[in-house]
Amino acid sequence: MGVPPFMCELDLDAMHAPEFPEYANRGIVDPEDGEFRIGMEYRSRKSVVAAIRSFTISRGVDYDVFESEPQTFYAKCKMYGRGCDWLIRASLIRRKGCWEIRRYNGRHTCTIGTISQDHSKLDSDTVAEAIRPLVESDPSIKVKSIIAEVQSRFNYTISYRKAWLAKQKSVALVFGDWEESYQALPWWLSVMVQKIPGSVVQIETRPLYNGNEEAQGVKILHRVFWSFNPCIRAFRHCKPLVQVDGTHLYGKYKGTLLVAVAQDGNQNIVPIAFALVEGETADVWHFFLRNLREYVVRKDGVGMISDRHESIRAAVNRSGGDWQPPRAWWMFCIRHIGSNFLRAFKVPHLQKLVVNIGYSRTVEEYNTNYKRLEERGEAYARWCDAIGLRHWVLAFDEGHRWGHMTTNLVECINSVLKGARNLSVLALVRATYYRLNELFTRKSAESHERKRAGFTFSAFAQQRIEASMQQAGNIVVHRFDRRNEVFEVRETTTEKVLVVDLARRTCDCGHFQVERIPCRHVIACCANQRLDWQLYVHDVYKMTEVRKVYRFEFTPLGDPESWPAYEGPTLVANPAQRRTSKGRPKLTRYLNEMDSRDMRGPRICRLCGAQGHSRSKCPQRAGPSGAGS
Repeated sequence: MGVPPFMCELDLDAMHAPEFPEYANRGIVDPEDGEFRIGMEYRSRKSVVAAIRSFTISRGVDYDVFESEPQTFYAKCKMYGRGCDWLIRASLIRRKGCWEIRRYNGRHTCTIGTISQDHSKLDSDTVAEAIRPLVESDPSIKVKSIIAEVQSRFNYTISYRKAWLAKQKSVALVFGDWEESYQALPWWLSVMVQKIPGSVVQIETRPLYNGNEEAQGVKILHRVFWSFNPCIRAFRHCKPLVQVDGTHLYGKYKGTLLVAVAQDGNQNIVPIAFALVEGETADVWHFFLRNLREYVVRKDGVGMISDRHESIRAAVNRSGGDWQPPRAWWMFCIRHIGSNFLRAFKVPHLQKLVVNIGYSRTVEEYNTNYKRLEERGEAYARWCDAIGLRHWVLAFDEGHRWGHMTTNLVECINSVLKGARNLSVLALVRATYYRLNELFTRKSAESHERKRAGFTFSAFAQQRIEASMQQAGNIVVHRFDRRNEVFEVRETTTEKVLVVDLARRTCDCGHFQVERIPCRHVIACCANQRLDWQLYVHDVYKMTEVRKVYRFEFTPLGDPESWPAYEGPTLVANPAQRRTSKGRPKLTRYLNEMDSRDMRGPRICRLCGAQGHSRSKCPQRAGPSGAGS
């Protein structure tokens, strides 16, 4: 008669079970050794497995899983049976509603050492949980910082890929899953519009197909434009200037965030509108600029600063005059012009001169800088000519720039949107809401305090005026009409002669008409004729106007449990926009002067002192005689 296998089975582990497990070492971790104890309780399977992982990593040991079921987790040391008897079993105790350590053979008696810089149990999920507090405070945290944190905390050096994956998982844990984010976005936006009347949301969708059939009740999110009512109201009291730009998103799906920025009378950046789009095409910019013009920037006579990209040009031409004179003046960002020049000619030592041409406040200053560039190469000057003077030079913009030369996207991201580009779509939109609320709350308090302290003008304007007053004493004034409007002034230090026209609010120095703040020559004329210089400060710089920028407040949205149900279609991400490459995403923006080491000037050889080559390629490296042979 054969012997059934059952007859031969032994459970030798049972020999080491405690006599009364229900009373042994109940639920307390010994702070002296940090070992597990039978009877220790955990809220969930996830928490007990995490505790075992953490213990294993910290001790530099490892284990194999022998049983992993919904109600049981059983593991043994990798060296079990070869010098170590460590094992642990945790089970779900339904009557207690918790997980409990039921068997434990400790301590590790194996002598295995750490032969790798990494640990098999220190996977991306474990790292994601460990770095969660860091991601909560800064979702844009650098991968190298994550590697350093893991090394400091666990004494292991993980790979770049593992750290990058852990960051993506941690961002999802903290800020929400990407797919769920797309589904929740229209609900959140609809509630926001109800809670903050006057806010604007425009969503464009595309049909989703299953094979050849269109899915019912489900749409692909194509584009979304949004602007909060406090921002719309704020623009009415800002400078009549809007700066627009786009930046790539870094998350699970490709895309671009478009931003429109305004400026208050104290040089503070005020983001006024946003859009999530698929890229920077002519159709995308038309979508953004059309909604921006219809709902936010409704006044005429405004300036718009942007990149000189052809897609924006096409959108401006397609606007039906909305973004063309006399309703608007389109101008180019000097930061982008400098980058484009560097990309076209690879002459970083001339980039600053091109930027200086853009900043020229007078025709004389422009001619001087332009001639310097032309002397260095006619091709450089012809390239600048093709841009169009009124689009990029202060002296020819008719004052529509208000002295601002860039789109301020870098400043906007660093001050208001830092880290937001790494988030899921809903988290990104919510970040704009909460951060703008913080911005408005702070600036409202600051402007209120400054007004209460008795200041008439913003700090920026006050500093400009005080500096002009200090310099006005060295100016000789001659009146040229009985209305006290036209003057000729002479600077005693430089002997330079300029004309001031108070009626036209111009000065030959260019500062008066650019910023709408009296320059030193205007201050001197007013002092000479006992005129009130305050009449020549634009209203946008007055504290009464600055306070109005932040007058309207954001409203708390409350608990989602109390929100009305969403009745629209379910939105999903565009599958074509998903990043498919493994590992971290590649850079998706053009390299510009901020990426170039040559922005500091031409390369200078440390051996001979000449420009254009390095020490390793110096022709004199073999000695002067060798160079001349």
